Amino acid sequence: MMKILKKLLLCSIVLMAFSSFIDNSGDLLVKEGFNRAQLLYTKMLSIEKIHTAFPRTTAPDGTLKTTDLKDWTAGFWAGDLWQVYEYTKDPKWKEAATKWTVTLKDNQFNKGTHDLGFMMFCSYGNAYRLTGDKSYRDILIQSAKSLSSRYNPITKCIESWDQRLSWDGKTLWKYPVIIDNMMNLELLFWATKETGDSSYYKIAISHANATMKNHVRPDFSTYHVVNYDEKTGEVLDRQTCQGFADNSTWARGQAWAIYGFTIMYRETMDKKYLDLAQNLADFFLNNKSLPKDKIPLWDFNVNQEGYKPQWDYNREKYSSPIPRDASAAAITSSALFELSTYLPKEKSLKYKNSAIEILRSLSSSVYLAIPDTNNNFLIKHSVGSLPHKAEIDVPLNYADYYYLESLLRYKKLNDGSSKL
Repeated sequence: MMKILKKLLLCSIVLMAFSSFIDNSGDLLVKEGFNRAQLLYTKMLSIEKIHTAFPRTTAPDGTLKTTDLKDWTAGFWAGDLWQVYEYTKDPKWKEAATKWTVTLKDNQFNKGTHDLGFMMFCSYGNAYRLTGDKSYRDILIQSAKSLSSRYNPITKCIESWDQRLSWDGKTLWKYPVIIDNMMNLELLFWATKETGDSSYYKIAISHANATMKNHVRPDFSTYHVVNYDEKTGEVLDRQTCQGFADNSTWARGQAWAIYGFTIMYRETMDKKYLDLAQNLADFFLNNKSLPKDKIPLWDFNVNQEGYKPQWDYNREKYSSPIPRDASAAAITSSALFELSTYLPKEKSLKYKNSAIEILRSLSSSVYLAIPDTNNNFLIKHSVGSLPHKAEIDVPLNYADYYYLESLLRYKKLNDGSSKL
């Protein structure tokens, strides 16, 4: 009897060991991901169309869609190239990344967007981190100044959009703030560390605290858009723009929130941000509508009772099957790797393992493109804005960016680094 009990105990220990740690090293996964990136991006760089325009996605006619430097996604292409250089150390990728970074230079003075974090920190931020070139630093500091100009001490937030008519043409926005804006605070924290000017830090804290209060629901799901009265600071509306319904949870918005509040903890070490990041992540990972491969539907509540679309929703075209959003998965995977580094072992493994599962799914043939397909982007099956009938089930340059970042973070963790 004792021998049987000992065998059962041994089996239990072995099973627990396997269930708490998914793979041995992940080196092959990372290697293959970057090999694929090099093949696809070599093809991308050879396309004449992108010599003066930034690759963004696939157009409705199936061709490559590009954009100009003022588009919110413009910085991701240079960021993609910098990450390939970081992994390979091959000078040709540094040369390509440098070329595409310097074309964004004029955006340092752009005060018409909240997206300077995406546009400049993903490009110039990676450039400065990897090269130490002081000219990159100066441009980033000016970018932080431009971003700070959009802060309102009454709303305590950075304004997201200048537009005043909402996407449905009905609601008049006064001071719209979107959950995505959490991602641009990293640039401000960086600026305080580089200059010693605490004003950037204070703006980031103020914006994050207002977002905690007004964007996050009691169940730790998130609203996409909060519309403030810029003269009183009152919240006028809580809505969606790219999600299914005003009261639903847009998957990429939830991903931005997980990532953004993880950054907040890194930069402040304030436990309230760490607790919130975990709760936001748990909502994502434990959601009943999350598929087994952990690549979420474009919205967690699409077609569910009690969630009425606020726009002309073409059910026949878009509900069978409901589109996935691989970009939301890539963002979440990268965020979870970092989140795992701030927690005790048991909780750390939970988030790290989930990040690995997502990364493995993204690295499968379902989501990872092969050469001469997908307009030479890496990741397939993302959604830009279904309510606008734009960029549905297509590649997106930011899905590639966060996929590559997630691979790098996985490699650093496997190499024993505690800093991602």
